[in-house]
Amino acid sequence: MVDALSAGAGPALEAHVYRVPLRTRFRGIDVRDGVLVRGPAGWGEFSPFWDYDIAESRRWWACAHEAAVLGWPDPLRASVPVNVTVPAVGPERAHAIVTASGCRTAKVKVAEPGQSPAEDLARAEAVRDALGPAGAIRVDANAAWDVDTAVARLRELDRVGLEYAEQPCPTLADLAAVRRRVDVRIAADEVVRRAADPRRIDLTAAADVVVLKVQPLGGVRAALEVAEAHGLPCVVSSALESSVGIAAGVALAAALPELPFACGLATVALFTADVASAPLLPVDGALPVVRAVPDRLAEVRADADTDRRWRERLAAVLAAGVPT
Repeated sequence: MVDALSAGAGPALEAHVYRVPLRTRFRGIDVRDGVLVRGPAGWGEFSPFWDYDIAESRRWWACAHEAAVLGWPDPLRASVPVNVTVPAVGPERAHAIVTASGCRTAKVKVAEPGQSPAEDLARAEAVRDALGPAGAIRVDANAAWDVDTAVARLRELDRVGLEYAEQPCPTLADLAAVRRRVDVRIAADEVVRRAADPRRIDLTAAADVVVLKVQPLGGVRAALEVAEAHGLPCVVSSALESSVGIAAGVALAAALPELPFACGLATVALFTADVASAPLLPVDGALPVVRAVPDRLAEVRADADTDRRWRERLAAVLAAGVPT
């Protein structure tokens, strides 16, 4: 279904709901869906995961509104280096994903429910073999471990040489405790993007790196404020968006004054299809700084029930207002 929606006093926006299966179960889901909106500045994406409530989802809408209505700051670079994301698959599949990607950095998912530490290590070792000694490996546990488990797992996984570990534990205090006991850099993700005010949390003892995700933080300009507030090295990562949403992440990475790490923005490769016939997929380990054109909307159109649920959710978020 296509119709117009009103974003407060601003222009009416065209809205489309998409739904795309994933190649491999990722973040506990098999299908990704969301709303694409078109305004005077172009296309934006609103796709908060279903565990985000209306209050949290307001920042995701602010990002879509910025993309569609306001546009983005001027870029400082023409392309952005990216990592390949390796889901919780077996070692042979992990090796194949990395080899096919052309990327020199890999982010490896670990701590998948139902999997063992030995499976995580085998996956990481396969990725190291695929990258060779010069490639960079980072792991992401999505806050699954307690402190002692994180310390033990990271010491073991660091046998392959880790660039950093992303959100091994859920809280700032836990991250600080792990950071004191391991030699691996700690990157803060969920504690930043799910904070009431991501600019004001104290990462001093807890993190070496800040993960910036443009939708959960409220858009490119809001994420740049978060980066400036913390003064730590930043890496831009996706929230598993279509190419339209990934373009916003690329715009953020392109606008950062410094970009010391490859960004986690190559996740369209996890989809079986995309909203664009020219999807944002890496070439030689980098993404161009461009906007995606969703010209395949008819092919990825959501079913009626999914369409209804997203439009009801978006209406509730619009009623709550765009955060300032």
